[in-house]
Amino acid sequence: MTETEPIEEHLDPTPEVTLEVVKQRAIRGVAVLTGRTFILSVLSLVATGFLTVFLNPSEFGVFWIISAIVNFLAYFSDVGLAAALIQKKEAVSEGELRTTFTIQQFLVLNILLILFVATPYLSHYYQLTEEGKFLLYALGLSLFLSSLKTIPSVLLERELDFTKLVFPQVLENLFYNVVAVTLAWKGFGVTSFTYAVVIRGLVGLVAIYLLKPWIPGIAFDRKALKKLLSFGVPYQANSLLATIKDDGMTAFLGGILGASGIGLLGWAQKWAYMPLRLFMDHVLKVTFPAFSRMQGKTKHLTRAVTRSIFFVSFLVFPTTAGLLILAPILIDIIPRYEKWEPALIPLAFISINTFFAAATTQLTNLLNAIGKIKTTFKLMIMWTVLTWLFVPGLALKYGVNGAAFGYSLVGISSLFAMFIAYKVVKFNVFDSIIRPLLGTLAMSIVLILVRSVLPFSVMSVWILVGMGAIIYVTSMYAIVGSSILADAKKGIKAIFSRG
Repeated sequence: MTETEPIEEHLDPTPEVTLEVVKQRAIRGVAVLTGRTFILSVLSLVATGFLTVFLNPSEFGVFWIISAIVNFLAYFSDVGLAAALIQKKEAVSEGELRTTFTIQQFLVLNILLILFVATPYLSHYYQLTEEGKFLLYALGLSLFLSSLKTIPSVLLERELDFTKLVFPQVLENLFYNVVAVTLAWKGFGVTSFTYAVVIRGLVGLVAIYLLKPWIPGIAFDRKALKKLLSFGVPYQANSLLATIKDDGMTAFLGGILGASGIGLLGWAQKWAYMPLRLFMDHVLKVTFPAFSRMQGKTKHLTRAVTRSIFFVSFLVFPTTAGLLILAPILIDIIPRYEKWEPALIPLAFISINTFFAAATTQLTNLLNAIGKIKTTFKLMIMWTVLTWLFVPGLALKYGVNGAAFGYSLVGISSLFAMFIAYKVVKFNVFDSIIRPLLGTLAMSIVLILVRSVLPFSVMSVWILVGMGAIIYVTSMYAIVGSSILADAKKGIKAIFSRG
């Protein structure tokens, strides 16, 4: 095979691979990523619960701050080439893959050098202990290991082969959570994260290359690079703004709120965004390449967007509402958990973001997939400016609660993004968002009334969870009809099918 020969079949609608096949692979991908990783995601959720029991807010805050620093630097390890390879309609060549790999490794090694040189300054500014420094180095190493997985992951995403793609993520998650919780339980503190992130990186690297072998190589194809950068640079500009908005803000707030304050804010964000991690991230990974291959097929694209937003909203809305209703009880009944009570108000504020993100993130994903990268760039500018306008000022005046309220204001601005996306693809707002919202409201009203007469106990939690599930499913059946059962059957069949 020469460097200019295609290495994979087209996934665009062709006589060999029809649009129907693309849609089937997308549906199966969503089902596999959601269904097969759901149990592990629950284990991750439980692990987070244990970590916040064994660690105090300042230790949790140190991990949150250092992760934000490394994530911020990680932006500069890519120029959007991986995303350009996934989005590309034509088959990719070996030259494009190796050029992307070469450039990424060059950037990553330079980032690690900067991280090493900047360590004394970062240690002084954030008052890091030796444990914090080693965690910083460990996260830097994990960034390098992650970069080595990029090309095999891109190939699997282009093929929509999410059955294989999900397996390394499963192993990474499992090893990371087991190691982190075990060491935290034994009193290792921040060092628990240090060992966990290194082991996670090594396990994921070995697994991805076993499932999708690819021989790394050094190359520089100027023509291929220029073509990929036409999409990659605008895409990465969006990523830069997102990084400044999120990780950059967390690193900045570390100097305002301190490690304990960031720990409380990080706890609130971790739990508020958990429904998105459980349900939305898997869908985004599938719909980006799927939407890319539906470009120009307006009818199919509109239907796919509506159904994907409904799927995410159907799961995220009730989970987020249920979490908010149960949180005060859990804080009261879990041993050594009362230290997180000050984070309940931030949890409520940040959860507003979660409700909007369930729809908005899918829409920005759509715009990127169909090449409307400039539109998402303008939206990201808006969100970045609003974040830096509201969050630091409110944090200085009102502390952790103020910062969380600032994030909620930014979330509400997503209504404008929905309007912009609707002008491009007229998805069905009622079917995709309003219906699951109505079901969630019905469930929430009943649960709040029932909670007011129940004692705070483990039994009350199980009663509320069971009652909430029954009320929500019943409400959605009444609102949507029997089609919801047909979709559930298709999803279950896709999860367990081998084809």
